[in-house]
Amino acid sequence: MATTFVSVPLKKASEVDLAKPLSKFIQNTYPSGESQAEYIKAAEELNSLRKSAVCRALDKHDSSLEILLRYYDQLCVIEPKFPFSENQLCLTFTWKDAFDKGSLFGGSVKLSFASLGFEKTCILFNIGALASQIASEQNLENDEGLKAAAKYYQLASGVFQHIKDSALSAMNRELTMDTSPDTVGTLSLIMLAQAQEVFFLKAAADKMKDAIIAKLANQAADYYGDAFKQCQFKENLPKYFYFQEVLPVLAAKHCMMQANAEYHQSVLAKQQKKFGEEISRLQHASDLVKTIGSRYDEYINVKDLSDKIARALTAAKKDNDFIYHDRVPDVKDLDPVGKATLVKPTPVSVPMSQKFTDLFVKMVPLAVQQSLSMCNQRRADLVNKLIAQMRESTNLANGVLASLNLPAAIEDVSGDDIPQSILDKSKAVIQQGGLQTMDQLIRDLPGLLQRNKEILDEAMRILDQEEVTDNELKAKFKERWQRTPSNELYKPLRTEGANLRATLDRAAQADKVVKERYATNSEIIALLCKPEAELNAAIPSGNPTKSLQGSEVIMLLKTLLASLNEVKKERETLENDVKSVQFDMTSKFLTALAQDGAINEEAISVTELGQNYGSNTQRVQKNLKKQEELLASIQTAHEEFSKSKQSNTDANQREEMLKKLAAGHDQFVELVGNLKEGTQFYNGITEHLLKFQTKCTDIVFARKTERDELLKDLQQSIAREPSAPNIPAAPAYQIAASVGGTTPAVPTPAPRTVFPSKPEPPEPDASSSTGGCENQPKPQPPARPPPPSVGSNVATPTTTNTPAAPAPVASVGGTGVLTQAQGPPYPTYQGFPGYYPLPMPMGYNQYAYGQYSMPYMYQPPGQPPFQNPQPPQQPGYPYPPQQFYQQ
Repeated sequence: MATTFVSVPLKKASEVDLAKPLSKFIQNTYPSGESQAEYIKAAEELNSLRKSAVCRALDKHDSSLEILLRYYDQLCVIEPKFPFSENQLCLTFTWKDAFDKGSLFGGSVKLSFASLGFEKTCILFNIGALASQIASEQNLENDEGLKAAAKYYQLASGVFQHIKDSALSAMNRELTMDTSPDTVGTLSLIMLAQAQEVFFLKAAADKMKDAIIAKLANQAADYYGDAFKQCQFKENLPKYFYFQEVLPVLAAKHCMMQANAEYHQSVLAKQQKKFGEEISRLQHASDLVKTIGSRYDEYINVKDLSDKIARALTAAKKDNDFIYHDRVPDVKDLDPVGKATLVKPTPVSVPMSQKFTDLFVKMVPLAVQQSLSMCNQRRADLVNKLIAQMRESTNLANGVLASLNLPAAIEDVSGDDIPQSILDKSKAVIQQGGLQTMDQLIRDLPGLLQRNKEILDEAMRILDQEEVTDNELKAKFKERWQRTPSNELYKPLRTEGANLRATLDRAAQADKVVKERYATNSEIIALLCKPEAELNAAIPSGNPTKSLQGSEVIMLLKTLLASLNEVKKERETLENDVKSVQFDMTSKFLTALAQDGAINEEAISVTELGQNYGSNTQRVQKNLKKQEELLASIQTAHEEFSKSKQSNTDANQREEMLKKLAAGHDQFVELVGNLKEGTQFYNGITEHLLKFQTKCTDIVFARKTERDELLKDLQQSIAREPSAPNIPAAPAYQIAASVGGTTPAVPTPAPRTVFPSKPEPPEPDASSSTGGCENQPKPQPPARPPPPSVGSNVATPTTTNTPAAPAPVASVGGTGVLTQAQGPPYPTYQGFPGYYPLPMPMGYNQYAYGQYSMPYMYQPPGQPPFQNPQPPQQPGYPYPPQQFYQQ
């Protein structure tokens, strides 16, 4: 018994470079080092794996299937590790319909979709298709081939069922017809039926009990029947099922497996001495194989089965007629044959390949990456908050001391020399470059700001330009333009761009404040930059504290100021300690993701940050509280000092100048720090803006590629559509010539005439006609104006103005030939330019005109031979002459 199995063709895909976008994402996300290089190498290996799995012909062998399984496993593993989406890591995959072979004017149906889920679905389809092809190539004559075929058919059934149940539900758009739920559901049923048939063949080969074989066969027939019904009643199945022998094979297999079930059940009935039931079942089985032989013989050969059933039926009837005389019941009255299934779709679980190794094993999932990013932001906010508190406290202490003219007030003994604290501050300003450093930093800021604004403007311009193009195409093609609108896709990017622009605006405002403070304090800072002699000359003379030298209040102030300096130095140590805290949250987030399937980032991060920064936070608060106490004591002691010192105008002017110099130093330090932070900020945000611009460029490029593919598909679909809604009706003269109608009331194109030939003398014997082809009318060339008459043997052309009249008949070789064309092979409605084809092969006729039988005539120079110029309008011809094309 020769049998046929259905195999599924593979989908074909366009080549996609995975290495470049993945490597770019890795470089932008992970720091330089061994990990980054390892990830980039893994991306290149993944790209090579896709080329092997998709871009080359696959043999019907286990090794080819293994490549597909490894690639699918790798896609499942990297999906949570990379942000595959249209507005982040945009990769457009293009796949063709497996069952659509295209046409002359348009290629096969294909779909381009920026979705990794689409790629996974198509790879799954190819896994099922290749498994079905490998199963169909197995040798079913041995036990190993039967086991392998059953295994691969069940794998194919499970894969197609998984596409229907899980893979398609994750897609938010309609795919090609080969991956529609109806198609993959039907394919799953067909593969399951074929797996059941393989088990039936194995049971028959192993000569198991007839009761078991009958149940296996009946279950296979049931599966084939379900698949046949799916093909009959599902309207959205590909034409492949109807025109590629699938539907008749299913019907034939259904009948064949029923016949096998009835045959083996008849053997069981014979063993149970139910001879009437045996004959009834054999008759039913005989009818089934006869149906196969009459309807589906070209698909399945059941001669061996038919002969076996016929022999058994003949023997059973003979024995019953002569020996048993048992009543033969109707087949409808018999108990149904039982069913036993040994197959089930193989479930899809990752990894599908036993040899799979994760190329990105060290890369954490995207959810963990996002949680790490948010945790790092919380950590940065906490560190910045602690550092800001300490720096504000330092500025506050400096401001209080400057307002009290400390320590200069207690250091000014002679009243003529510069206090040591003022000299130290002047040297510090000079060492840091003074006004020149500040001027250079201020001049650099506008250029840095302008550069960042230009980068941001260019990124937004790219998005705006692509969005305008998308809107124009959407307005042009309307519902045909099926892709995510750019204005929706770019919302996250535009939000990020708006945040960046707001950040630049705030930075520009901060620059303005810094410049105003610089203008206010530039004069006193310039004074600090002068040499010691000029600085001393600028300070008024006077010594109100000469009488207080060595007093208790001055000694107390010196002690308090020394303690305050120690507190400030302690804060510098604390700031370094806060910045140097290191801890890794990756393991904790991975554990949470594995246990709960989700990450509660806020709870985990707050707990961990409290444990790592709790002691430092307490030290900072203790330091700040100690400074508050010292400042309060300093202010109290300074009040007592102010009451005790002598006061005069010169002394007051000197004290005010010393206060300004001390405040000028503090302003210089703060402004230089602000300007350096601003420069560092602009340089840092430039890198971020360049990444943002690259992201915009990449997504626009991907959208352009998708747009080109979609435009190409639209052009092909338009080319496949009919050029006119309705086929023009046949001209009336054709109908009249063929059925003998009447002349229509409306004008119709004139019939095409041919040149009538003079009748030949009748032959003495009709059987000796040239070529034996004159017994049937020969079609004549299309109508063309007759050439001018040359010689007396040229027949005068005839025309007619009554299309409905019967066509004249000329005798050619003793047989009547119609002189009017009966339906040209091209449209003949009015306005269609006609042409003059070569004459059809026919018997030789010396009186007929043809391309090579025309009499000699003069040909103008430059005109091809056997071609006449356009003749004048013939009398009585109701329409303009037809267009005359040279051959």
